[in-house]
Amino acid sequence: MGSHAAPVLIVHGGAGPRRSHEDERTEAQLRGVLAGAIAAGWRQLEAGAGAEAACVAAVCRLEDSPLFNAGTGSALAADGGVWCDASLVCADGPAGAVAAVRGLRNPILAAQALAHAADRPRLWAGDSAQLAARHHLETIDPALMATDRQRRRLARHRARAGTAHSPETVGAVCLDASGGLVAATSTGGYVGKPPARVGDAAVFGAGTWAHERTCAVSATGDGEAFLRVLFAHEVHARMLHGGEDLASAAAAALSAVRDAGGLGGAICVDRHGTVAMPVSDELMSRAWRSNGAPTRTALGGAHDPGE
Repeated sequence: MGSHAAPVLIVHGGAGPRRSHEDERTEAQLRGVLAGAIAAGWRQLEAGAGAEAACVAAVCRLEDSPLFNAGTGSALAADGGVWCDASLVCADGPAGAVAAVRGLRNPILAAQALAHAADRPRLWAGDSAQLAARHHLETIDPALMATDRQRRRLARHRARAGTAHSPETVGAVCLDASGGLVAATSTGGYVGKPPARVGDAAVFGAGTWAHERTCAVSATGDGEAFLRVLFAHEVHARMLHGGEDLASAAAAALSAVRDAGGLGGAICVDRHGTVAMPVSDELMSRAWRSNGAPTRTALGGAHDPGE
């Protein structure tokens, strides 16, 4: 891997417009869960595990929280159900993803299982019960994954037919002590989406990417636009083939997303420990920690004072 910096772990809880008075979550609650996700991942690093374990632990914490749009607490589709996407990409090769799965408590664990499964495919869509049985994954009644907060959001969406939705996602990226890079992303999609819709979070190179020569990236935002430009891979390609630094590559790729009609953001770390967290939407909740420094959290856009 060559030389590298101290470990770095970053998580995000999704990008979107400014929070309205209808958002029942408090700032303290959001920051607390984000910091808790960093703590869960950092414990893995302190125990000697690598970037993969750290990312998965952090994302599991976010999936288990009813405050974020992944796992329990996911946005509800038009049929009132929870349909989840997730992916895991390791810079040294393993990668797995699930699309439109139901009743899996932690979709990111399903993506991890596929990343290391001897029997392919690396991408699995539907038939969640068979996937869970094959890889001994914890299942849950899908109805229990639908929170009252998300039911109210769906009701408001239906009452305001044609209004914009708030695209949210959770994710993590990590550079570990050995120089390993990993990215993980998980989402329930957007409020009122068509059931079984597949977004960028389940597509390698769109919402999630990691490569040992460049960086690890997890994206959030308008999934169709991120898919159109293969956002996460575009960051990598600009670095590898264009010689751009991480910040420039991430900003240019996010500009391409805007040109494709979408807004959002991303968390990125390169193989030297450099961090970039570009945001084109109004908000992107995030938290990060590097060795020797305390955990920091932010809820605003890229240039919010005090963030």
